[in-house]
Amino acid sequence: MPQTKHEITDVQPLLPGHLPQLAARSPDAHKGLFGHVLVIGGDRGFGGAALLSTESALRGGAGMVSLATRPEHVPAALARLPEVMTMGVSSANQLMGMLEKISVIVIGPGLGAASWGKSLLSLAANAPQPQVWDADALNQLATGNVSLPVDSVITPHPGEAARLLGISTAEVQADRLKVARALSEKFNAVAILKGAGSLIASPDGRVSRCDQGHPAMATAGLGDVLAGLVGALLAQGMPAYEASCLAVWLHATAGDRQGSFGRGLAASDLIPAIRQLLEEQSPCLK
Repeated sequence: MPQTKHEITDVQPLLPGHLPQLAARSPDAHKGLFGHVLVIGGDRGFGGAALLSTESALRGGAGMVSLATRPEHVPAALARLPEVMTMGVSSANQLMGMLEKISVIVIGPGLGAASWGKSLLSLAANAPQPQVWDADALNQLATGNVSLPVDSVITPHPGEAARLLGISTAEVQADRLKVARALSEKFNAVAILKGAGSLIASPDGRVSRCDQGHPAMATAGLGDVLAGLVGALLAQGMPAYEASCLAVWLHATAGDRQGSFGRGLAASDLIPAIRQLLEEQSPCLK
């Protein structure tokens, strides 16, 4: 008799009541206890992507958030997010001092493929902090010209996953579980394979699936929000796999809530809903 595959039994569904949780915050908590996220991205024409990740990291509970972006994007960032320490950087050398102060790096949103983004990614690749690589960082990783640091999370959509593995997008979608595991194994990282039924795979073999989400989420910028949220949870002390699982569930469930209003969902619409869901899951103490 032919053997029957039992792959799906190896995957844990992400369900309310069975999610990783942040530790509750005590009444004497202060910002220094909850990490410092540095978001790197936003080349010319793509400043909004970095802003979305930065706002998501801030609202996801990181103690402090910094943004390194093109100098011309600084005024918009200060106007939108005065709580964030925004640096205009023209070269990677300007970030050397900042790396000594931060605890997590989120890199890729709006990073671009030009020399500016490549130099910043090269700097990040040699930094010791836990990192989240998204978007253009993944496209650069796929070229083989840069290596992923240890303790990283990668967040590819199917097209990016295809480039990372040298296969077609159709092959990715034909066996998403196999691809998620292959990504995690190849890069020794937690891999979030985005899409309907997002999969989170750990190098130790654990895999979770999120069945939340809404068709209204088919819009630009959603991945930038997710990357910033993963960074915020890492900064607050969650291990990479647990942070990724919780972030994916929060993101997708926020999409469900906001998607109920129909088409026209903007990525930033998810951020207030994520904050509310996070408090429902891991409340602060009074």
